[in-house]
Parts: sequence; C-alpha cells; structure tokens
Amino acid sequence: MKVIVSDSYEEMSKKAADLFKSLLVEKPQSKLGLATGSTPVGLYENLVKAQKDGEISFHWAKSVNLDEYVGIDPKNEQSYQYFMDENLFNKVNIKKENTHLPKADTNDEKYAKEYDKVLDEMGPRDIQILGLGNNGHIAFNEPADKLNKRTSIVKLTDETIKANSRFFKSEEDVPKYAISMGMADAFNAKTIIVLASGKNKFDAVKKIIEDDKIDTNFPASLLHLHPNCYLFVDKEAYEG
Repeated sequence: MKVIVSDSYEEMSKKAADLFKSLLVEKPQSKLGLATGSTPVGLYENLVKAQKDGEISFHWAKSVNLDEYVGIDPKNEQSYQYFMDENLFNKVNIKKENTHLPKADTNDEKYAKEYDKVLDEMGPRDIQILGLGNNGHIAFNEPADKLNKRTSIVKLTDETIKANSRFFKSEEDVPKYAISMGMADAFNAKTIIVLASGKNKFDAVKKIIEDDKIDTNFPASLLHLHPNCYLFVDKEAYEG
C-alpha cells in the first residue's frame, strides 16, 4: 500500500484526482468503481473541472457503485443515486446507460444476485474508489468474523447508522439496511484509490498503517493484500 499524505483535504482530493486522471487518459474506456459519502466530493469536483478543461473525457467509460440504501427512492436527496447524479454524472459526459448502482426495494437477496450479474458483465475495474469507515468498514462490509465475498443485503451497525444520521433529519430516518458489494468485488480492480480525511478517521488510518495483522474485524486491513492500492489522507487524518 502506498500512503500519500497531504496538508489539506483540498490537496488530498487534487492528488487523488491526478492519479485518477492519468489512468483515465491512459485508458479512456476505463471501467470505474465509484464511491459516495462526503470524502470523495473533492475528488469528483476536480474530475468535473478536468473534463471542462479538456483534460479527460468520460464518454467511453463505464461505472459501477459500491452500495445503496435498501428501499430508498433514487430521487431522495439522501440516496446514493442522487449523490452520484449531483456530484458527477450530471456534470460529465458519461452515458447514463453506462452507470450502474445497486438497487433493492426490500431485504430480498434476489437484488444482490441481480447486481452480481451486472458486476460479472462489467468485469474487473480499472480504478476503484473506496472510502475508509471509522471502524474500518469497506462499502457496507462491517467488522465481523466473516465477510461477504459478493453483493449482499447488509444490516447496518448502530455505529454506521449514527455516522450517517448527519445526512438525515434524525437517526430514526436512516435506513437500517443497505445493498453492498462484497469484499471480493470491491477489491476486483487493477488500481484502488482509498480516501480518508478528518480527525475522525485518525484511529482507522493509524490502524491500517501501523497494524501488521489482517483482521476481518477491521475489513480495511485486507487492503494490504491488494497489489496496487493507494491511500490518500490529509494531515488531520494522519496526525489526529
């Protein structure tokens, strides 16, 4: 794992975007794995600007996303579909038919199998963006003795529900289930770009850098097994 430390969130986002851009320029028809949440917003802003400046194009690219809440309307402002539309898809020239997010109306595992088919048709991604959860979760793969390999319906932990409640009117409004890529699919990429910013990520960043153990109760530790993984952090996440 290559660790890149920046003085600020803005610098971190730019450095991550520079790597992303170089890979997309090298292969314009790249298969992209995308993530949501507040951390990648700066990355997406840099990519939108890069396209406007003529540096890159998403015209030939295809994308899949890591996860989505179960039972949420795609037009809901807190849905990940809405997030992607507002922060990237509506601002670049990617074809909407080439973008894919998991969707589940209920907790039925049939929706997971449907998304597995999408991922199998897509094949390995060229670039995968990942966030780093406070407890080391990757997508919605929470700490556990066993982790899912493929897409599954996941019951969110109280910690994750509390962390996500800042986006909703109240903690009670946060969906209790999500549909999420499993670890095998999240890691099925040539290059992984992990982003972590802010003091609240310090413990997770410290653990992933300093701990020499692979532990399913800290899913992010499995990133050490990937041959081409970049961890971009800002100073607050690195130093606390």
